[in-house]
Amino acid sequence: RQLGAQVAAEIDGNTKEYPLLDSASNKEVYAYLYKIRDNILNSGKVKHKEDFAWRLRIIHDDSTLNAFCTPGGYIYVYTGIMKYLDNEAQLAGVLAHEIAHADFRHSTRQMTKIYGIQTLVGIIAGNREMIGQVTTAIIGLKFSREHESEADKGSVTYLCPTPYLADGGAGFFEKLTASGSGRVPEFLSTHPSPEGRIEAFHNYKYEMGCQGSADYASIYKQMVAKLPK
Repeated sequence: RQLGAQVAAEIDGNTKEYPLLDSASNKEVYAYLYKIRDNILNSGKVKHKEDFAWRLRIIHDDSTLNAFCTPGGYIYVYTGIMKYLDNEAQLAGVLAHEIAHADFRHSTRQMTKIYGIQTLVGIIAGNREMIGQVTTAIIGLKFSREHESEADKGSVTYLCPTPYLADGGAGFFEKLTASGSGRVPEFLSTHPSPEGRIEAFHNYKYEMGCQGSADYASIYKQMVAKLPK
């Protein structure tokens, strides 16, 4: 939690690299995102629902297909991916995937492996020189095949009790493969393959017997129209 709070402070203070949308002048968009977040957290499936911050911020960068969540649950979403997706269920799938990484403490384990526990403890104790480096590492973190699969399954697990299409996260990969653009975002590793992950999302939904069918596409388009150009 402490590490995540310090990384979040570093991001929030670096407006040149991370131009955050002001929450006061973009109230409707933030309220919309928090509604999706609450739908996920209130599913009853998020282990650390009460332990982590689960704070949301939007980074105004239309060229970046990215979202990430720091240790301790500070969630960042780029306008690029919000404008790329087609509906609310797809965005909910992406947010649930990122929440799963934090909930399962994947990023904490990865950072410990990269830097060692002593270095991370030093950063928490106030080593300012390293915090920028660690922040960059967390944003560009490449998760293992196992962690990505766990987060994909977590996404479906969280959305299953909601009205959403529980395999909404598959829609992102379906768009990527259909476009053939090769625009693979930083926040999702290329393994397993997008095709394999699409199939896995659908299989998880089938295995769990998820009944939700809502994608809220028209409401989503109205929200995206409110994002700054």
